[in-house]
Amino acid sequence: MDILKFEDIQLIRKETVLLQDINWQICKNQHWALLGLNGAGKTLLLQLINGMIWPTSGKRQVLGQVYGKTSVPDLQRRIGWVSSTLQEKIPAKQAAELVVLSGKFASIGIYEDYQEKDLNQAKDILCSTGDSSLIGKAFQQLSQGERQLVLISRALMANPELLILDEPCNGLDLFAREELLSRINEMASNQSLTLIYVTHHTEEILPIFDHLMMLKNGKIHAAGKRQQIFNEKTLSAFYEKPVAFYPMSSHRLAVLPKTSR
Repeated sequence: MDILKFEDIQLIRKETVLLQDINWQICKNQHWALLGLNGAGKTLLLQLINGMIWPTSGKRQVLGQVYGKTSVPDLQRRIGWVSSTLQEKIPAKQAAELVVLSGKFASIGIYEDYQEKDLNQAKDILCSTGDSSLIGKAFQQLSQGERQLVLISRALMANPELLILDEPCNGLDLFAREELLSRINEMASNQSLTLIYVTHHTEEILPIFDHLMMLKNGKIHAAGKRQQIFNEKTLSAFYEKPVAFYPMSSHRLAVLPKTSR
């Protein structure tokens, strides 16, 4: 079963082409990084995956289901989406473990009865993804990095088959970013799910992301196996300026403007 298959997707709004010729396939056991600048169409692409908007033309298949021939709410429950914009909607005084538990009901806040085993499961997920010290703390008391770990735990509470991490390191300092990336790396190694990691920054692309898409001006600039397209030539064309790689630890690479020496 393909995790995702987009065929000839186009999105046009008010005679403006926002996405064009999107052909994209994600197979099982692949993790993808999605690289794009502001206005490239990343958020629109994620909304198409999650069934929040509909394309002007083309076919979408996600987790073996074809949009237009399946229940969208049922399919959405199989997809986790973590975005920093979700933080603004979480009740400030709600305890971290209850935020995680709300993922079971796909709700902001908890309005349904739950059992003790459900709360214990939320605590277990929070401990494995984040840290036991987060239990009992109000969401407003948490750091930016801790809030992201809680939201990732919330997404995992629903046992998704596809997890989208939408610029999860935004607003984090250097050390918080590295801590979050370490947690994501561990999670990817221990979970039987597919990850899509969205970012502006190449240094965040961990080795676990074996496939890469570069989205530019609503079109796919390049997509495929990381080792084949993650190079200075392709990225220089992507940014339309010469770039150079600067190695980091753990097989990660920072991309910066190339300077003459």
